[in-house]
Amino acid sequence: MPKNPTRRYIMVLDSRKCIDCKACVVACKAENRVPLGRFRNWINAEREGAFPRLRASFDPEQCHHCENPSCVRVCPTGASWQREDGIVMVREADCIGCKYCMVACPYGARFFNEETKVVDKCTFCAHRVDRGEVPACVETCPSRVRTFGDAADPKSPVHALLEGRRYRVLKPQTGNGPQLYYLL
Repeated sequence: MPKNPTRRYIMVLDSRKCIDCKACVVACKAENRVPLGRFRNWINAEREGAFPRLRASFDPEQCHHCENPSCVRVCPTGASWQREDGIVMVREADCIGCKYCMVACPYGARFFNEETKVVDKCTFCAHRVDRGEVPACVETCPSRVRTFGDAADPKSPVHALLEGRRYRVLKPQTGNGPQLYYLL
């Protein structure tokens, strides 16, 4: 795959649109052959109040493909690495299953795959991105919660979504520089 250091892939999420249908979770599992009982992405549900004044909110979660990923820094073999376009990957052939990266990830976005005996995580469907497609979770979302694109491209939909808008990132105090942006 040709490297393009001018690209920086990110995801913008509008959690207010999430209906907890889990289409993104199913699409990810199917696209990436994620084992039963394991997930590369998930939906955090928060419920507040008491009947009849109830409120529910849903926050999609996954690897944040950080600018300065702690998972990459702690990997003793270089199996956890970051592409020039910002996508954080795991090179299965180099993973020794030590799980240091799992401990280092502040988002709990990695799991140990018992079948392959290596750590696994979201890759933003890098194989699809390399073909010019969006990640499976983005493509399948019926309410368009997720928007994927190149933050360095002023014509990208993510650029337009963030420009002049308020958003939050999760756990900014870690210094990892998370690249999932939640619109407020």
